[in-house]
Amino acid sequence: MSLAVATGGKSVVRGLDLTLDAGDRLAILGRNGVGKTTLLHTLAGLRTPDAGVIELAGAPYDALGPRRAARLRGLLPQHQGDAFAASVLETVLVGRHPHLSRWEWESAADEHLARAALTEVGLAALAERSVHSLSGGERQRVALATLMVQQPGLYLLDEPLAHLDLNHQIAMLQLIGRRAGAGAALAMVLHDVNLAARFSDHALLLHGDGEHEFGPSTSVLDAARLSRLYGHPLSLIERDGRRWFVPELPE
Repeated sequence: MSLAVATGGKSVVRGLDLTLDAGDRLAILGRNGVGKTTLLHTLAGLRTPDAGVIELAGAPYDALGPRRAARLRGLLPQHQGDAFAASVLETVLVGRHPHLSRWEWESAADEHLARAALTEVGLAALAERSVHSLSGGERQRVALATLMVQQPGLYLLDEPLAHLDLNHQIAMLQLIGRRAGAGAALAMVLHDVNLAARFSDHALLLHGDGEHEFGPSTSVLDAARLSRLYGHPLSLIERDGRRWFVPELPE
C-alpha cells in the first residue's frame, strides 16, 4: 500500500501500510484538523491518494466500478444531508441501492432488512416519520441503519458517536462490533480514547505532517503516545485488567 495522502498542501500520512482483514476493528485518532476525515474518504475511494493504491478484495477502485465498490465498502459520513423529504424507512432503504439494478424497485425482502435494521438501532416505531423531524442523535442512528442494510464487508465510520448520548454511544459500538464478529472490517474515527481502547483491536494515530503510528491498540494506546498526540498529559489507570486514560487537570 505505502499510502500517502495530503490535502491543502498539508501531509496527512506518508508511507502508511495498512491491511484490514475480516473482523478487524481499527480506531483512527488525532487532533481536530489533522486529516482523519480526508484519510477516511481516501480509503472509501472518494479521493485519489497522492501515492499508493487502495484495494478492496484484491482489486483497486478503478477496476471495481462504483456499484461493486458500494457492495464491498460503506461510508458513514460526519454529516447527513437530507435535501428532500422522505420517511425514515425510505431513507434506510437507500442502503439497498447497490444491490438493485438500475430500474429495480425495493422488494419485500429489502423492506424486511430495513425494518430489522431500524429495530436494531431502536427506531422501529419511527419508520413512517419524516427524516426531517428527527433529532441529531436519531438521524445518526438512521444513518447507521442505512449502512447496515447496505451490508458492506468494510465499514468506514467518521465520528459515528456524534450527537449520541452515552447509552446510544455504547449501543452503537456494540452493534457495529457485532458486525465485525460476523466478518466485517471496521475503521472508525473516534475522539474518546477510552472507547477506542475498549472497542478496537488496532489503532492509527495521526500526529500531523504525515507522521503516524499504527499497531495493536494494547501497545499503541498508551499514556505517553496519547499525551503527545493531543498535546495534553494523560494518566493511565488500570484495574481488573481494564485500562482508562484520564486527562491531568491543572492545580
